[in-house]
Amino acid sequence: MMELKEQLKKALEELRKTNKRKFIQTVDLIINLQKFDARKDSVNIFVSVPHKIKDKKVCAFLEVKNNNVETITKEEFKRYSDKKELKKLVKKFDFFISQASLMPAVATTFGRVLGPAGKMPSPQLGILPNPDEKSIKEIIQKINSSVKIRTKEPSIKIAIGKENMKDEEIIENIITVYNAVLKNLPRNKENIKNIEIKFTMTKPQKIKLN
Repeated sequence: MMELKEQLKKALEELRKTNKRKFIQTVDLIINLQKFDARKDSVNIFVSVPHKIKDKKVCAFLEVKNNNVETITKEEFKRYSDKKELKKLVKKFDFFISQASLMPAVATTFGRVLGPAGKMPSPQLGILPNPDEKSIKEIIQKINSSVKIRTKEPSIKIAIGKENMKDEEIIENIITVYNAVLKNLPRNKENIKNIEIKFTMTKPQKIKLN
């Protein structure tokens, strides 16, 4: 693991030598897989990272409005029978949570668009049996410090940090995600070809794994 840390440190040093942009770039992690069938061996997990990457835009399906989160109540579901409205909704929010009792109605009304986008409220992180203030605040906190990993192809690409974070923080996030992915692959390290890191506007820096 020390060797991986050293390689990541060097890669970040190289990335920081590139031209400064007028915005804060995202740090992307790319894990390239091998001997991996995305349909048969798919990985679908949430990983809690030590350093928050960004505040995500969260939307909640609840019986009553809540001040901590943008809410769509059951009465408002009919507004979304129009597919255009649904598509706008999916683009606007990063994450959706739901009161457990509303899940059948959420699946019927929103499933056709949220499902393919990978944004359906999930039992892993997103379904609330009891949507009180404390539970909603806690779940939003968890969402903001988690990344979702879902394999659709033999390559995983996720935002892992921002360029204005410290190198150590970015490296800790990368290693946390790397270890979680490793645990969920059928052949462990054998399934990983290499990893790459990049900023939004740079070419990737390749990290070789022994």
